[in-house]
This record gives sequence, C-alpha cells and structure tokens, in this order.
Amino acid sequence: MVDRRSGIPAFRQVAGDLRGKIAAGEYAPGEQLPSERELVDTYGVSRPTVREAVNMLRSEGLVTSEHGRGVFVRPPALVQERVATTRLSRAARQSDRGAFRADATARGLTPSASVEVRFEHADSRVATRLAIAEGDEVTVRDRVMRADDLVVQLAVSRLPRELTRGTVIEDPETGPGGTYARLEDAGHRLGSFTEQVGARMPSPDETSLLQLADGVPVITLTRVAYGADGTPLEMNDMVLAADRYELSYEWPAD
Repeated sequence: MVDRRSGIPAFRQVAGDLRGKIAAGEYAPGEQLPSERELVDTYGVSRPTVREAVNMLRSEGLVTSEHGRGVFVRPPALVQERVATTRLSRAARQSDRGAFRADATARGLTPSASVEVRFEHADSRVATRLAIAEGDEVTVRDRVMRADDLVVQLAVSRLPRELTRGTVIEDPETGPGGTYARLEDAGHRLGSFTEQVGARMPSPDETSLLQLADGVPVITLTRVAYGADGTPLEMNDMVLAADRYELSYEWPAD
C-alpha cells in the first residue's frame, strides 16, 4: 500500500517499490510483472496510477510492454567492453584485431558490419576537426556495426578526399587492419588519437537502428586520428547503445 501522507505521488511510490523488487531479483529478468488488476489491489491505487508507475519504469528501460501479453522485466543487454588502451594500437591493426573487431572477439562475440561509402563537402565542424577548408571534399565511411547480429554501434568516419582517392579506403572492404592500416600503407603514419565522450537520448533513426528500448540513452564518441606530424587524418563520429557498452580506460599515474 502507498503512504498517502508522505507527500510523494502515489505513482512514484508504486514505481519505487517495483524498482526495488526488480533490483532485488524478486522479479527476474524476462519475468512478467503482476497484472494491472493485481497491482491495483496490491497498492490500493487506481488503474491510471498503476499505468503511470509502469510508464516510469518503461522510460527508465527497466521493463517492456508486449501488446496483449503484459509487462516484462527487461533482460540484461549484451555488454561489450571498449578497452581504449589497446584497441587502436599498431600491433592490434597488424594482427587484424583493431578497434571494434577486438572489442567483440574479446567477449566471444562475432563482429560484423555493413558499410556505405559516399562523398560529401565538409561543413564547418568537419573542416575544423580535419584542418581543411569548408567545402572541401571528404570521403565518408558510414557503418552499422553488429556483435552476434545485434547492432551495437553506428560509426561515421570522414577523411580528406585527397588522402583516399585511388585507395581501397573508398571501397566498402578495406582489408586487414582497416582504414588505419591502409593510411599507414600510403605513408601516413599514425601518431595519436583524441576522443570526446558524451551522452544523450537517441534520435528516432538511432532508436530504430540500434533497436533501443524506451528510455535507453546513447553514448557519443568523436575520435580524431592524427598523423605523426600532427595532421588530422580521420574524424569518426560514433553512437553506442549505452546499455550494451562499458568504456574502459587506463593510463599511467605519471
């Protein structure tokens, strides 16, 4: 039953109690919650109050509703660790285990990706990141990345066209080691990377592509790869399903 004197709205009390039971395992992943009628009787509240409580849990990504069946505790999502200290190393590229491929295989998952290559003119943001003129042509590699056939990441790389013209970087399949290996094959030795990490709610297209449940945010990453001389070589905008990723970082104390 809810405490009518607490000052806390009844639907929040119901949601809080259900949330606690889910966290404690009283309602296990994949298990159906009691029916709306049962929750009304258990908490002594109205149907609209129960619906508000369930909607709150749904917006938090804790439960899902299946039409005609009921409300179920959302199973834990596939979690992939992104180890920033090793994933971009030259050794990883040379063994064809760089970046996303290494992340997936480290967890026993099978990586795959669909790639679209196109060309466009740099807007002000891209021009600034790549140190080129606005309007310069860039090569775009737009990827949908999967682990065990589940979409976990969207990635859009942009490179100055002058670096990619006549190379397999303009083909969907770039070969062992990927784009970075092909840049180094062409004499553009990589020197460093920077990454900016953020979080936000997904766009409708991102929700659809990543098959996100209600209330699940995305992690955003923008990486710039620099040559040994400090010249920007590639900018990569990534969108990761926040419930399917752990970001792991390590660096020396000195």
